[in-house]
Amino acid sequence: MTGRASPAKAAIGDKPVHAYIASLPQPQRGIAAAVDALAAKTLPDLQRSVKWGMAYYGVGDGWCFSCGGFADHVKLMFIGGAALKPVPPVTPVGMGKSTRGVELESVDDLDERQIAAWMQQVASVPGVGGKKR
Repeated sequence: MTGRASPAKAAIGDKPVHAYIASLPQPQRGIAAAVDALAAKTLPDLQRSVKWGMAYYGVGDGWCFSCGGFADHVKLMFIGGAALKPVPPVTPVGMGKSTRGVELESVDDLDERQIAAWMQQVASVPGVGGKKR
């Protein structure tokens, strides 16, 4: 693993995302699997895709957040995250001016209540590539 997203091929659906997560080394695999399970529990109409070497999640017809394994952490980034309350602490490089998120080094860093709240907030507005709701 490097400081960059994986070379995973773009594909839509649950199977490619689960295969991507399974390809990650530990502890990133465990963290990404926990994020994926939390997303499925939090958002009943969840859709998954692998894009740009990371897992992307959406509701409706747009993508809301991404989760990707890196050398020593997992990035969980919310598209339009600058509008979330509270604003997630990390501003990533190269993911758009309004994207915000968290970097998780272990499953213990996963604040399920806060992250589920952010998932619900970001899913309530149009995602990238989606139509206005």
